[in-house]
This record gives sequence, structure tokens and C-alpha cells, in this order.
Amino acid sequence: MSTRTSIVITSIFAPTKAVTKFAGLADYQLVVAGDKKSPATWSEPNVVYLSVPDQEAMGFQMAAKLPFNHYGRKMMGYLHAIQNGAQVIVDTDDDNIPYDDWTFPSMEGKFATSPANKGFVNIYKNFTSHHIWPRGYPLDLILNQNHNLKEEELTTQPAKIGIWQGLADSDPDVDAIYRLIDNTEVFFDKRAPIVLAEGTLCPFNSQNTAVRRELFPLLYLPAYVTFRFTDILRGLVAQPILWAHGYRLGFTEATVLQERNPHDYVKDFESEIPCYLHPNRVIAAVTRAIDKTVSVSENLRRAYAELAKENIVTAQEIELLDLWLADVQALTN
Repeated sequence: MSTRTSIVITSIFAPTKAVTKFAGLADYQLVVAGDKKSPATWSEPNVVYLSVPDQEAMGFQMAAKLPFNHYGRKMMGYLHAIQNGAQVIVDTDDDNIPYDDWTFPSMEGKFATSPANKGFVNIYKNFTSHHIWPRGYPLDLILNQNHNLKEEELTTQPAKIGIWQGLADSDPDVDAIYRLIDNTEVFFDKRAPIVLAEGTLCPFNSQNTAVRRELFPLLYLPAYVTFRFTDILRGLVAQPILWAHGYRLGFTEATVLQERNPHDYVKDFESEIPCYLHPNRVIAAVTRAIDKTVSVSENLRRAYAELAKENIVTAQEIELLDLWLADVQALTN
């Protein structure tokens, strides 16, 4: 990946180790979206920093409705990257420090691929023997060995990757239940990437994630759900839409080290309750709503309309989504 790749972060802190290291990568443009709590003097070489006034001056419809003090501020960074011709957007956070060899595989190629139609699988079990699962993984499957991908089930197949999720070492993306009952530090095994076939899915996040231009509408981060559900819901919604348009989701070995910002695990648990209750309902609703013959944007709109009928999202979410889709369309037409 090259200068046509933008890395997008939102941060309320002064430049962190992760920000400084990403900023030093010569072939990438780092965009940092600030928020009301961000330091007024925020500055770092080789970074496009978007303060709140900068964001409001960009002329996007979305700015009028996007909440402040919210992770969704990242979307203003996405819009900046799209406006400036990014072909790939890498989503990450200010506490994910890239390793020296940080990169993503090609978006096209032959990869170890899962069987189709396995439903949810716990991809972490292919990268570690530790009993761990991704945030958003259905709780009723945590002990179910049938939902772990066996190595002998993987076959090498050509794939068009829509989204790559890189794992994170040390403090990977797990739910509060794992952190409250175990919380062992985990360093994942080095191994070749794994691609999920149609009908086989796994939650993915916004912490070390590369998305190709054709799927930029799917970067939408719901802003009216709980904080810990935001990127998980986005990832669940994306997967049936990927399949409908011929794309796949892939997972790579850990390429960042997470030095996690402080969290209150019980508050995280409370914020994650929709992650525990809704994953199967979300997939069912999105699958019902979408149509292979319409655009990615239209499928996203249909998916959220169905989620609103299920009371998983609110009417406010649909209003913000429509502004996002209008802004993205204006930039990509």
C-alpha cells in the first residue's frame, strides 16, 4: 500500500507513541480528527490534524448532526481522506503502536480460506491457544468448539478482499467479560492470513483495519448506539454487504501492540450489552434487507432501515447515516 492509503485516528489526547510512529510512515497520510476534549495546541509533524472548527469548515452535511465527544468524529477524518483521493483507508486508534513491519496484505490474491456458511467463528483461536474471543462474539458460542476453524478446513482460494482486520498484541480487542474474569496478556502467533468465505463471519473492529475504496460507505460508525457497540455493529452490518458485492473479510496476524488507554471494565460491560444481545439479530436483519442488484450505499441504507424496525438503532441514526451517504456520494461520483 502506498501514498494512496490514509490512516485515520480520532484522539482527545496529545500525540501518543502510536500517533508519532504512524506519522513517521513515509508512504501513508495520517489524518487525526480532534474533538472538543482534544488539546487546543495539538500538533505533530506529517499529520493532517482536523480540529473541531476545521471539521465544521469542511462543508460536509454530516458535521451538523455528528455528536461531539464521540468516536464517530473519526468519520470527518474518513471524509477528508476520501476527498483527497485515498484508495484504501486504514482505521486505527491512538493506543495501537505499529510494529516496524506493519502493513496489510494485498486486496487481491490467493489466501487460506474458511469453509462457507459456518456462521460465527472465533478467529482468535487460529492465532492463539489461549481461551480468548473477539469483542462482539456471541456469548453462547464461547465454549462451542464447533465454531472454531480447524486448520484442516482451510483451503487456498483466490479472493477479492474488501476489508482486512489486523490483530493487536498485548491487550487485544476482547469484551469486558474476558477482562473481568481472566485478562491474561496475549501475544498472537505469527501465521498466514485467513479469509472468511461467504456465510462465515467474525466480529471485527476499528483498531487495525484496512478498507478499500469501493466499500468506503461501510466505514459509517453508528453514533447513537453505545460506545462499545459502535464499531462492532459496523462490522456486523458490513459482512453480508461484502458478500453481496463479491468481497471478503480477512484477518492477519498482530501488526500492532496495544497499550490500552485506561478503561473501567464494569462500564465497558454495560456499554457492551448490545454486543452480547444482538449479533444474530443484526446479521438476520441485514441479510433480509439487502439486494445484490443495488449499490453498496443503498444496501447500507436498507440494512439500517431494517435495524431501526428491530429497534436496534433509532431514527436519529438513520438521519445521520443519510447525511454520511450524501457526503460520500458527493466525493466519489
